[in-house]
Amino acid sequence: MKPAKWRVFATRPLNPSVQEFLSGQCEVNFHPEDTPLSPDELAEICSEQGIEGLMVAGALVTGKVVKDAPRLRAVAQMGVGYDNIDVAACTARRIPVTNAAGSLEETTADLAFALLLATARRIVEGDRFVRDGRWNRWQWQLLWGLDVYGKTLGLYGFGNIGRAVARRAAGFSMRILYHARHRLREGLEREFKAQYVDRETLFRQSDFLSLHVPLTAETVRLVTARELGWMKSTAILINTARGQVVDEGALVEALKTGRLAGAGLDVFENEPKVHPELIKMQNVVLLPHLGSATEETRTRMARVAAENLLAALDGKRPPNLINTEIFDPPRSS
Repeated sequence: MKPAKWRVFATRPLNPSVQEFLSGQCEVNFHPEDTPLSPDELAEICSEQGIEGLMVAGALVTGKVVKDAPRLRAVAQMGVGYDNIDVAACTARRIPVTNAAGSLEETTADLAFALLLATARRIVEGDRFVRDGRWNRWQWQLLWGLDVYGKTLGLYGFGNIGRAVARRAAGFSMRILYHARHRLREGLEREFKAQYVDRETLFRQSDFLSLHVPLTAETVRLVTARELGWMKSTAILINTARGQVVDEGALVEALKTGRLAGAGLDVFENEPKVHPELIKMQNVVLLPHLGSATEETRTRMARVAAENLLAALDGKRPPNLINTEIFDPPRSS
């Protein structure tokens, strides 16, 4: 029998509107501080409070967490990537795992293009130059950057975020190349004016290369010294995906030696640690994982996660289900 109130825990403070939305059907608690909970801390909370629904942001839901939460019935990620969740452990207990796909793609694309522009036109350097009081006259050769208009944008991964970046690039009359696991239908390629190419061609021909792949076993260190060596010396790498997709040491070396002109990074291999050499570089723009960080989008992400969670707790197939095999009937042999 369905309890009067599901016991739900969120690993970060909840937006008041989302908390109000959930409170009608759930007994809602949340970590009061905007800091990460360790797996042991989360496992203890789930065990002691009899948690049935988890809303997750920036916390690891390990096999131990799942094991120590015998009443757990649903896990809702408040982002799109779910590499922080042991999906296999959840699936083994038939616990639905969901994400917030559809809620943050446009905002993340905004940031990716902002990084592209900021790096190409040396915006951060210029801001620092003015604030440091070094601007005392107009100079012909001051802070020359790179044109964006008419250049070639390479997109590694062409899901919703990659496509949103492509739409923005159209306003700059950029040539769009892409590589992905699956090629788009011809009609979609025409719509986005995007050309499918192999990996090496993508790296060699791109003036700007923006990464938009999920973190999986196949994409860890997808970009190594070999791929960076294929790139133009005038090219810029943009990463708003996951830091582990890039071999950070190889990237540092490419930037130090002039093998690569610059990089715009919102994610890092060992967050929140940043390679100390990157911090010293003027040709790199560094952000603290801000891809979806607007009030509207973070509220929307939490609301989508809450809707997914309620559906799963009620035994319904949630809209953004990751482990679909829980609800899909087995295929006959």
